[in-house]
Amino acid sequence: MSAKPARTVLLTGFDAFGGERVNPSWQAVRALAGERIAGHELRVARLRCDFAVAPGQLARAIAKHDPTLVLCIGQAGGRGTVSLERVAINVIDARIPDNAGSQPVDVPVVPGGPAAHFSSLPLKAMLAALREAGIPAEVSATAGTFVCNAVFFHLAEALAARAGAVRGGFVHIPYLPSQAARIGNVPSMALETMIAALRTCVRVALTTREDVQLAAGSEA
Repeated sequence: MSAKPARTVLLTGFDAFGGERVNPSWQAVRALAGERIAGHELRVARLRCDFAVAPGQLARAIAKHDPTLVLCIGQAGGRGTVSLERVAINVIDARIPDNAGSQPVDVPVVPGGPAAHFSSLPLKAMLAALREAGIPAEVSATAGTFVCNAVFFHLAEALAARAGAVRGGFVHIPYLPSQAARIGNVPSMALETMIAALRTCVRVALTTREDVQLAAGSEA
């Protein structure tokens, strides 16, 4: 008898962009490769910060690993918390060029697609668990309009085609202390804290079917 295939979780991070030499999203994701959480093996993939390339890389990683959960991670310099993204919008408005030098402005991520997609993750339960662990976190209503948002939108499109069989979403993390020291006067978070946060996010997403009700909105 053949062995039953291991259930998997796919985590993705990005390569460095915007003049940075490192991207904490990839450093944190890479550290989790091969770990097991709630009976699932964590598989990882690095995406290029490139509007044209990253969606295909994500699609191939999903096809290769056949995950039950996909968590895409990105760097949000200037934020001081782990940001659990609620919504991906169907627009690209690049403030800076991507790593291929492309800088689309006011174009859709997917022409003819819906205006937005919502995360299928139990965001409020994840938020509660992160705060219980002493990790600064928020539910964010904007994933930006750069490559992170575009990847989030493509992920949501791919998972919608699977009719709820796979859950997924996007998480932003802050700068590393080494980046903040170079840039100056910006918040940061230790890599070990980021890694712990992602473990918590994966565990809660795998073990929570119905989200909790928790006020986490913003007036701004």
